Amino acid sequence: MREEYDFSKGKRNPYVKQAKQTVTIKLSVEAIAYFKSQSEETGIPYQTLINLYLTDCARNGRKLSLTWKK
Repeated sequence: MREEYDFSKGKRNPYVKQAKQTVTIKLSVEAIAYFKSQSEETGIPYQTLINLYLTDCARNGRKLSLTWKK
C-alpha cells in the first residue's frame, strides 16, 4: 500500500444521486420475521428485500388502504 495517493485527476461519482441513504426505522417483530423468512428462502439479505419492496411501492404509487376499528 502506498503512503500517499494522488487524486488530483479523480472524477466525481456520476451515480451519487442513486446512492442509498442510511435511516433508522422501527419495524414490528412480525415484519422483520416475515422478511427474514423470505431472506432464507431467496438467499437475498432481508434489508435488501425490504428496500426492494418499498422501492416497488414507491415506483408504482401504491397506497395503503387502512380501516380503523371503532
